[in-house]
Amino acid sequence: MLLLFFTAAAALLALCITTDGTDDRSNVSITKSGGDTHEGYIDVTGGRVWFRVVGRSSAGTPLLVLHGGPGASHDYLEPLEALADERPVVFYDQLGCGNSDRPDDPSLLTVERYVAEVGEVRDALGLRRVHLLGQSWGGGLAAAYALSPESDGVESLILSAPLLDTGRWIADQQAYLAAFPEEIQETVRKAESTGNFDTPKYQEAMGAYYARHVCRLPAWPDCLNRTFEKLSLPVYLGMWGPSEFTCTGTLRTFNVTGRLADIPVPVLFTCGEHDEAPPATLAYFQSLVPGSELAVFEDASHEHHLEATDAYLAAVREFMRRIDAA
Repeated sequence: MLLLFFTAAAALLALCITTDGTDDRSNVSITKSGGDTHEGYIDVTGGRVWFRVVGRSSAGTPLLVLHGGPGASHDYLEPLEALADERPVVFYDQLGCGNSDRPDDPSLLTVERYVAEVGEVRDALGLRRVHLLGQSWGGGLAAAYALSPESDGVESLILSAPLLDTGRWIADQQAYLAAFPEEIQETVRKAESTGNFDTPKYQEAMGAYYARHVCRLPAWPDCLNRTFEKLSLPVYLGMWGPSEFTCTGTLRTFNVTGRLADIPVPVLFTCGEHDEAPPATLAYFQSLVPGSELAVFEDASHEHHLEATDAYLAAVREFMRRIDAA
């Protein structure tokens, strides 16, 4: 019991940033603070990233959340704030994304720099012990960080619909596309061959694809709409490429599957039944990580944390509780 007390106290003290816009770490500035929440900016390589901490006074090991995209923002992951009743939940927008600085420097758009950024955020906020949750590209980032020498203190990984192998990701999307009517397939092929992705027919085709494999809710939640409104095209194009079916950016050779067995902490994989990261692919990834777990959510897709929120939060909550108690 004493060990649990001191662990909780350490987690709390690590996040006790003052409310006058300063911090004992010179690379952190607070722009807004109230109650159990504060937000601000952290100086990282290449600029400043925006962060938000919810549940500062909660006693459990903090949860650090890595958004996807690449080029998205934290907004669509806001339902995870519900976990702040047990532990601090820390969000941040990766450099070039959302509320963070958007430097015009393509050399910053590398996996290595974003991995280093995770460490810079942890150091700035004093997150000595942390659970790490990554969604989509954020899942690949979380895995890459967990495999880096700087990952000491990471207690577990939650990889939600993760991008772990670009080649397999593209193959999965192509397989899904083959199940659509020929007209939609031809529209996508034409856009891919001409480089013209702005036609109404292509937008309609992508709308049909997204409705089946990205978010199946009839009306998208505000938090997801905000993420799409804030989407950083320079980051998406620079790291990924022109469409979900083609990768020409810095992630084109990304593949950590050969190293998954070396992840030294417990891992929970999650996906939706109709996810861009399909259950069969996630089952394969799980087979490469001894002792890992997989939760598949029925009638859900890539945004299964929005489509099956209660079940998703329950699975993540129970997983972290078990790790904390071990």
